[in-house]
Amino acid sequence: MSRVRSVRTSVLASYDFAAWVVSFVFMSTLQYLVGYSEAGDIGPAALLGVGCGVVFVALGLPMHLHQGRSPIGSFPDAVMTSLVGGFVALGALVLNFAIGTPVRISVAVTAPMCAFVLVLGARAGYRLLREWAYGRVPGKRVDREPVMIIGAGDGASQLVSAMLRDPSCPWQPVALVDDDPYKRHRRLSGVPVVGEAREFVAAAAKYGARTAIMAVPSASTDLIREFNRLANLAEIDLKVVPSVNNLSNPAQVQIEDVRDIDVTDFLGRNPIDTDVDAIASYLTGKRVLVTGAGGSIGSELCRQIAKFGPAELIMLDRDESALHAVQLSIHGRALLNSNETELGDIRDERYVREMFDRRSPDVVFHAAALKHLPLLETSPGEAVKTNVWGTQNVLEAASAAGVERFVNISTDKAANPCSALGYTKRLAEGLTAAAAREADGAFMSVRFGNVLGSRGSVLTTFTAQIAQGGPVTVTDPRVTRYFMTIREAVQLVIQAGALGSNGDVLVLDMGEPIAIQAVAEQLIDLAGKPVEIVYTGLRHGEKMHEELFGSDEQDLRPEHPLISHAPVPEYAPPLALLLDPYRPATAVIGTLADACLDMASQSVTGSMSAGLARRDLHTVSALRRRS
Repeated sequence: MSRVRSVRTSVLASYDFAAWVVSFVFMSTLQYLVGYSEAGDIGPAALLGVGCGVVFVALGLPMHLHQGRSPIGSFPDAVMTSLVGGFVALGALVLNFAIGTPVRISVAVTAPMCAFVLVLGARAGYRLLREWAYGRVPGKRVDREPVMIIGAGDGASQLVSAMLRDPSCPWQPVALVDDDPYKRHRRLSGVPVVGEAREFVAAAAKYGARTAIMAVPSASTDLIREFNRLANLAEIDLKVVPSVNNLSNPAQVQIEDVRDIDVTDFLGRNPIDTDVDAIASYLTGKRVLVTGAGGSIGSELCRQIAKFGPAELIMLDRDESALHAVQLSIHGRALLNSNETELGDIRDERYVREMFDRRSPDVVFHAAALKHLPLLETSPGEAVKTNVWGTQNVLEAASAAGVERFVNISTDKAANPCSALGYTKRLAEGLTAAAAREADGAFMSVRFGNVLGSRGSVLTTFTAQIAQGGPVTVTDPRVTRYFMTIREAVQLVIQAGALGSNGDVLVLDMGEPIAIQAVAEQLIDLAGKPVEIVYTGLRHGEKMHEELFGSDEQDLRPEHPLISHAPVPEYAPPLALLLDPYRPATAVIGTLADACLDMASQSVTGSMSAGLARRDLHTVSALRRRS
C-alpha cells in the first residue's frame, strides 16, 4: 500500500510540474503563431514555467498536497490546490514585473489560468473516472437496487452523496421528490428532483424503484403514517431517516441511519429531547452503579452513562445472560471477567451491603424491579420482596456508603395505585423520600409511562401476535396509556440525577395519552396484512386510563418546563419490613393498599427516635432473611 501511495504521489507531483511548464510553453507558442510575439520568447516562458512548477510542487510538500491530505478531486483538495496555485501565479507575475523578464505580461497572466485548468481538470476527471469505475455515477448500470428518495433538503443531499461515495451501498438513488417548487428540476449529485413528495409512488414506478427512503428527519407522525399507507398500497418498501435527535451523527445523515418504520414513528407526538448532554457532567469521573442493569431501562442507562466518562460503571443484575448482553452492546465483546459486572440479587441484604462497601459508588440508578402487572397480581409477595424490601436494602446500603445521588426508577402506576405493582412502587417512592431526609446525598424518584420496545411491553406483544397471523388482543377499545421511547425514559432518569429535589418524584410531560387500540391498528397497518383485533376485557389491577399524578400530588415545574416535581410523603422503613409477603395474594394486596392509604400519616412514624427505629429494624430483620 505504501508503494502504491508513493507512486501516486510521484505521478501527481510530476503531472502538476508538467502542467505548469506546458501551460507557459503553450501560451507563448500560441502568441507566436498569431504573430503577437517572437520565437525567442518561448524559451524564457518555458524557464518561467519550470520555476513555477518547481515552486508549486515545493509548496505542496508541507501541505501534503500530493500525499493524499484530501481525496483527489474533492472540494478540500480543490481549495488547497487553488490556494497554492494562486500564490505561485501571483509570485510569477510580481517576479515578471520586478526583474523585467522577457516573458510577456499576457503570457504571465494567461499561462497560470491554463495551468489551473489542467491541474484542477485532471483531478476532477480522475474523480469522475473513479466513481464511474465503482458504479457511483447515477445512470450507470450497476448491480444495485434502485431507490427513490423522498425529500430534497440537506438530509437527502447528504444521504445521496453517502450512497454514491460508498461502493458497498446496496442502493442506487435514481430520483428525488420534494414539495418545494424551487427544487424542481434540480439535481443532487446528479440525481434529478422529479416531482412532489406525494407523487413518490408514480415516480418509483417510472424509475423501477421498489424501495423509497423518507429522508426528512423533521417529518411529522401524520406524514409518516400517510406515506406508509401509500407505500403499502403500492407494495413499496418505505424506510425512514430518524429525527435529528436520534441520528448517530446529527451533523451528517449516513447510510447506517436509514431504518425500517417502527411504531415509535406513529406515536402521535414528537420525542422530547431533554438535552441530557448539558447536565450529565455529574457522571463524569464518578463511580456509577446501575441495579437491574440487564433490563430494558437498565441496559440503556448503562449504554448512555458509558458515554459520559464515568470513573467506573458498575452493572448489577441477578441474570447473568442479561449482563452478558449489556456488556456486549457497550463494548462489542462480553468476557464477563471484569469488575464492570456484579452478579447478585438486591433481595440479599448481606450481599447488597457488602457490595456497596466494596465498590463505594458515588451515583446509584436503581432500576431493578418486578414490573409485569398481571403476574404480580397473583404473586404480590414477590413484588414486596423485590420492589419494597429490595429497594430498602439498596437505600440503606447507599445511605451508609455516603452515595452522592440516588435515583429510584418508578412508574406511572404508582400514581393513585390499584395493583400490586402500583402499590409496591408507590411504597418504594415513599421509602426513597424517607431515605432522602436521613441521608447526606440527594435521593429522588423518577416516574414515567409505558416504554415502547421494553421486554414484555405492548409493542413486543402486538408484534409477536401479528407475526403469528393474529389475533391481536386488546383489553378494551377505550383504554389509553402514556407512551415514551426507551431513549426518552433514560434521558429523564439521567436528568433526574441533576435536577431532582431531595425526596421528590420527577414526571416527564409525555403529551396526550394514546389509545392502545390505535397502537394495535398502526402496527397492523405497518405489517401490511389484515389481522383481527380481539377484546379481552380489563384485567384485575388495570386502569382504563393511567394517571401521572396522585390525587394528593402537585404538578410543580421549577427546573424544566417539561419535567414536573411532585413531593412524595415518606414511608417508614420499619413499617415496610413488617409487611408479610407469605399470606394469601388477596391479603397481601389488601395490606399493600392500606399501607399506601396510610403512607402520609405513617411518614410521621419515620421521624421516631433513632434508637426506636434500630430496635424495630432488628426485630423484623428475620423477615428479610426468610426471602
